[in-house]
Amino acid sequence: MKIKTMHFKLMAAIAVAALLGACAKSPQDQADQIDPELRAMYSATVDGEVVIPAVPDKYLSERNKRQLVSYQTKEKPGTIVVDPYARFLYLVMGDGEAMRYGVAVGDQGRGFSGTGTIPFTRSWPRWTPTQNMLKRDPALYEPHRAGMEGGIENPLGARALYLFQNGRDTLYRIHGTNYPWSIGQATSSGCIRLFNQDILDLHERVRVGAKVVVLSKKDSGKGTGQWAARNAAPTTPTEPEGGSS
Repeated sequence: MKIKTMHFKLMAAIAVAALLGACAKSPQDQADQIDPELRAMYSATVDGEVVIPAVPDKYLSERNKRQLVSYQTKEKPGTIVVDPYARFLYLVMGDGEAMRYGVAVGDQGRGFSGTGTIPFTRSWPRWTPTQNMLKRDPALYEPHRAGMEGGIENPLGARALYLFQNGRDTLYRIHGTNYPWSIGQATSSGCIRLFNQDILDLHERVRVGAKVVVLSKKDSGKGTGQWAARNAAPTTPTEPEGGSS
C-alpha cells in the first residue's frame, strides 16, 4: 500500500510539473506576442548622425504607445496638454481627438501646473543639472556641473521643448529619454520624458509658440471619458406619474 501511495504522489507531481511547463511562456513566446506594428513604431532609427536604439520589447505596451484617442477639450488644435498624474501627454488634434503619448514624470514635472508657451525647441540639447540635483546626488551629477553635450547618453534625449510663462523660463522641459523603462512611471528627477521615438514625432507636429497646459492633480484625467463620467452632474429624480399620495 505504501509503495502504491508513493507511486501515486510521484505521478501526480510529474503531471503538475508538465502542466506548469506547458503553461509557462518562453522569452521567444513573449516576444512573439508583441504587435509587429508596435515594435516597428519603436524600432531603431537614425537621426542625423545618431542612431537611436529600438525600445526593448519588455518596455513596449499598449498603454504607453503613441496613439490617437478621443479627447474633449476647448483648447485649439496644436495645444499640448500634460497630465502628470495620469502620466500622459496629449497633443490636441481637433474634432474631439488627440495624439496621446505615454510619459515618465519627475519631481519638476509634478511641481508645476498652469499654462505656458514653447518659444523654442532644441535637437539633441545640451543638459546641465539643477542645483537641487547637485545637492541631492553630488557623486552622480557633480561631474556634469558645467553641462553635457547632446547625444544618446544625454538625459534630455533627442529633442527638448522648453516651457516659458510670462516670458520667463519655468525650467519645465518636455524631452526624450535614454531610460525607456521609466515611461509610464513616476521618477525622481527631470520633467516630462517620452520615448526618443515619440519626442521626435511630437517635435515634428508642434509649432514654436504652441500653448501648453499642465493639469493639476484635481484636473487629472480632464478631457477623457473617465473624467467626464466622474464629473457628470447628477440627474434630478423625477416624481412618478400620478403624483404623491
